[in-house]
Amino acid sequence: MNQKTTSYIRLLHAVPDAPGVDIYANEEVLLAEDLEFGDFTPYIPVRPGDYEVDILVSGTQQGVLSTMLSVPERGIFTVAVSGSAEDPQVFVIEDPTIRIPTNQLGVRFAHLAPNAPSVDIRLDTGEQLFSDVAYGEISDYLFVDPNSYYLQVFPTDTNEPVLRAPNIRLKKDRFYTVYAVGLVGDTPPLQILVPLDGNSYINV
Repeated sequence: MNQKTTSYIRLLHAVPDAPGVDIYANEEVLLAEDLEFGDFTPYIPVRPGDYEVDILVSGTQQGVLSTMLSVPERGIFTVAVSGSAEDPQVFVIEDPTIRIPTNQLGVRFAHLAPNAPSVDIRLDTGEQLFSDVAYGEISDYLFVDPNSYYLQVFPTDTNEPVLRAPNIRLKKDRFYTVYAVGLVGDTPPLQILVPLDGNSYINV
């Protein structure tokens, strides 16, 4: 593989009512096996190009989704599948290679909870970090100081949170995406995932 053009992708299972899945590229390359709701794969090095991606119920040939994925040169991406088992949707989220200000970190928000309205993300102090983020939208990175954060998710322009997430530890010189996944008022419940983004440590 040509290291000068290699890209990196990871996969996220965010379909609340779908079982564990196996994910294949071009019918024969296994990218993920028994990936459960809320789980990520590691970042996988791939050649740039077009790929047929098939998502199957784990251990079977029962299809959940088949889609084409175009991978450019020297990129870092999270490929998230959300929506419902009957109507899955693919979101390709780029981890851009940008500079972090000294002694700070980058954090952004991705709304992948299919039955949730547009939301605001606030701290327990009342400070608003992200505003009016609709399902399927991903905010830009916000640069903040390293700390333990208490995040709260509110339907836009309301004062009653639908989710509280204390003790989110964010470290300097790193990038994070806060993913909202799951269902409001149903199972699996609304939750957030805060993985370290690949642009924190992968050079392309």
